[in-house]
Amino acid sequence: MGDAPVIGAGTYADNRACAVSATGWGEYFLRVGVAHEICARLRATNEVKVAMADEGAAAESIRTEEAQYIADAVMADVASLGGDGGVILVTPEGHAIFSFNTTGMYRGRATSGGVREVAIFGGEEKASATPDH
Repeated sequence: MGDAPVIGAGTYADNRACAVSATGWGEYFLRVGVAHEICARLRATNEVKVAMADEGAAAESIRTEEAQYIADAVMADVASLGGDGGVILVTPEGHAIFSFNTTGMYRGRATSGGVREVAIFGGEEKASATPDH
C-alpha cells in the first residue's frame, strides 16, 4: 500500500480520531479498510467519552493504550484473513503508535520535543532526547 496507498485502506486521517499510514499486503488492507477502520473505532471511542462528559463525567482524550488496542485488533483482522503488514498512527494529541503483524517493520519518528526513534522489530524503540552532534 505504501507505493500508491488507497484512501481508507492504506491511508486515512480524521482530526477527531487519528491519522493512519499503512504498509503491507494491499489486498487484505482493502478488504478490512484498515486505515479507515482504525480511525472509525477511535472516533467512536472518543464520541462515547464526550457523551459521558455531557452526563457529568470528565472528558478525556484518546489514550495511547486505547489507540494501541484498536490498531492491534484491526491488524489481527488482517492476519486472520492471511495478510500481513503494519500501521503507524498519530492521535490528535500527537502520540505516535504502531502495530504490525510481521517480524519487523521499518519505522521512525521525530518530535519537536527532541525525541528521535528508529526501529525495525517490536519493542526496540531507541529514543534520543537530544540531537547527536
